[in-house]
Amino acid sequence: MSVEQTTETDQADEAGGKGAAGSKKRSFWRELPVLVVIALLLSLGIKTFFVQAFSIPSGSMQHTLEKGDRVLVDKFTPWFGATPDRGEVVVFRDPGGWLEGPPEQSGNSVMRGVQTVLGVVGLMPSADEKDLIKRVIAVGGDTVECNSGSPVKVNGVPLDEPYIYPGATPCDNEPAGTVKVPKGHLWVMGDHRDDSRDSRYHTREAGGGFVPVDNVIGRAFVVAWPLSHWDTLPVPDTFDQAPLGAPAPHDNPLDSPPAPEAAALAAAVPLAVWQRRRARARRR
Repeated sequence: MSVEQTTETDQADEAGGKGAAGSKKRSFWRELPVLVVIALLLSLGIKTFFVQAFSIPSGSMQHTLEKGDRVLVDKFTPWFGATPDRGEVVVFRDPGGWLEGPPEQSGNSVMRGVQTVLGVVGLMPSADEKDLIKRVIAVGGDTVECNSGSPVKVNGVPLDEPYIYPGATPCDNEPAGTVKVPKGHLWVMGDHRDDSRDSRYHTREAGGGFVPVDNVIGRAFVVAWPLSHWDTLPVPDTFDQAPLGAPAPHDNPLDSPPAPEAAALAAAVPLAVWQRRRARARRR
């Protein structure tokens, strides 16, 4: 091959390389909108079925949660029939008249628009969310005693509540007396009892201060933002006391012992596998 032919070949290869690089760049910019749409659809699906972020609007849950904290809420478990349990921190829709005014929104119209879009896909809390966050103290069937000068009692068992805001009292500022929680409902209270308009404040209203289980969006399980506040939200040990749940056993199917049919099925599966393997061995 001559020098001229070699030069022409190199130039052709170089031109082909540049063309391929340019094609790759153009291909990336054409694919980018598709990737963005896919990412937004995934975020929307996660928000709808799995996890959603919520912003803490007030100090009613101090010091467990501070105003402005963002928590992640499990929306997946309820799809399998799980219901809220005592001690869990839950987010729920306003049962009616609990929120005194519209949610606070940014004065900047651009920021409001951005928050609305990102809120729809679950990348940040919604700008117009009308939800509350409290701790579940009692479930359907429980009897709650909330009197001045005494700890909160559930089914006659006094609660040791280390999560209450320092200096606040369990019930002194708004005693509710003795109430029976209807089936399918919850009795909820904020950890900052002196700054929480919870079930105690709504006992004289139509709903009796109880929150329907159907209003619960999910359980808050972690403080995700700011990073300096990152923490999990476990159920306090006080709610593990055996006598506490005796009069009102929790009806969560995920926590209840397996039915006889389920136990039989669990035992039958390994046996069937063993029999199939034995039959194959004989055929060989």
